[in-house]
Amino acid sequence: MKHLYGPVVSRRLGLSLGVSLTPHKTCDFDCLYCQLGKTTNKTRERRTYIAVGEIFDELRTWFQENASQAAQLAFVTLSGCGEPTLHTEFGTLIQRIKENFAVKVAVITNASYLNDRFVRSAIINADLIVPSLDAATQAVFERIDRPVPGLCIEGVIDGIVSLRNEFKGTLWLEVMLVKGVNDDIRHIRRLKEAIEKINPDKIQLNSPVRSTAEPGILPVGKNKLEKIREMLGEKCEIV
Repeated sequence: MKHLYGPVVSRRLGLSLGVSLTPHKTCDFDCLYCQLGKTTNKTRERRTYIAVGEIFDELRTWFQENASQAAQLAFVTLSGCGEPTLHTEFGTLIQRIKENFAVKVAVITNASYLNDRFVRSAIINADLIVPSLDAATQAVFERIDRPVPGLCIEGVIDGIVSLRNEFKGTLWLEVMLVKGVNDDIRHIRRLKEAIEKINPDKIQLNSPVRSTAEPGILPVGKNKLEKIREMLGEKCEIV
């Protein structure tokens, strides 16, 4: 299979079959903490990177050949090797999955396109959306996520707020904290303000523990991570 991976047992999603909609490391971010390494194709170009029919044929084959595992799947998850919403037909794939297989669809996204109403109209057909938000100021955004030029954190936050107002499914917000980069308590207070505007169903607080895109990227200490969890409120959990 060229575009599927797993299924893997995820701490967050249970048994999940992953789908990549772009070539390896095609993204508009180059996050310090990415476990897949540096972004090799850093772009804002939205297009049909891989034919939806090709991806769907792989899914159909997998479901036919793995009936017992398919019955246990919690999600088919659009994520993979880059930003899934860069693919202009990801919404079509969501619809085809839901029409043909008895499984829920999750989308893990960096949220950079959610201020586009056409992207939101496509993504709201998913059952679970997990946008990430690592920064509340432009300076921190550029330091940790290293977006393509022209992306602003205010637009990202506004896009997630708009999605929350339109989406009827489940929304979990992922926050990745890196020691010395975005874990300053003053920044966390700003982040809390943005999260309160979004009002997600759950906040998933994380810190890198595996090898990352850059050397020397360290996790936040357990005690400080717990303090931040308490600051962000009862919806927040450390994953």
